[in-house]
Amino acid sequence: MMFSFLKKSYKWLGLAIITVILAITPAVIAQSTTSAIPLAKINWLQAIFLGFVQGVTEFLPISSTAHLKAIPVFLGWGDPGVTYTAVIQLGSIAAVLSYFWQDLRQISTGMVKAVASSDYRSQDFRLAVGIILGTIPIIFFGLLMKLFIPDLDNSPLRSMTAIACASIVMSLLLGTSEKIGKHKRSFETLRQKDGVLMGLAQALALIPGVSRSGSTLTAGLFMGLERAVAARFSFLLGIPAITLAGLVEFKGVLDQINTSELIPLGIGVISSALFSYLSIAWLLDYLKKQSTWVFVWYRLFFGVAILIGVALGRFS
Repeated sequence: MMFSFLKKSYKWLGLAIITVILAITPAVIAQSTTSAIPLAKINWLQAIFLGFVQGVTEFLPISSTAHLKAIPVFLGWGDPGVTYTAVIQLGSIAAVLSYFWQDLRQISTGMVKAVASSDYRSQDFRLAVGIILGTIPIIFFGLLMKLFIPDLDNSPLRSMTAIACASIVMSLLLGTSEKIGKHKRSFETLRQKDGVLMGLAQALALIPGVSRSGSTLTAGLFMGLERAVAARFSFLLGIPAITLAGLVEFKGVLDQINTSELIPLGIGVISSALFSYLSIAWLLDYLKKQSTWVFVWYRLFFGVAILIGVALGRFS
């Protein structure tokens, strides 16, 4: 019923989002802190809400990282930090694995059969190789970032200015891809080359505010894919990347936190899983019939709203 309502109301969705952004801009400007929230200080209501933000924004092309920092700061809570952000992605991982389980089984078994029969032109083999090759860039550059920017929480890359600029730039790129993309290629036309190109775009998501789904969806549209096909392949390609990121951060968290701090993490993960599943289902249905312009305008106004606050010196 919820999906039906959203489908019928899409014409008003963009206007509503922009109106909300413009309405909260003065409040965003009024905030004066971006300090991190200690895990133990996150209560269960905040954890549910942060899971909601993660779930809704992880798979929509609007950047979960940007929203998980900007919205809590706007509410006066502070920045949840890189660790909390990465760990509650485990909920998004569970959701995308559940939603695409049949696809993953088919691709995996199809790849094994293709190798056994030396049928390297099979669709499943091409998809599997494309996903594998497309995951390499984000792993490579992610390791480099860990090496050269060990304290990402306090890095200029995670500043409000950087997030705002990334949001604006990506809105312009998404708008360009929407305008000039042919939107004709079906899922059956995907090749290994598409996985590599989309994987390079996915690596841009290491920059906070870029959006993994946003960069890969944009790349898919530039490659001429149908909107829903670009989104579907983006989700499949993102499974190894977000799984690795979540598990790596989770291992680090287990070595540092006490039992009381596991509670807000667990609640956030469950909330994230629920809303991630709903957002995946809604976006795939939406893009079968509609364009991405609502996300273009949303990201543009979101970035501008943050820059206003930065320009007036209200973010520290």
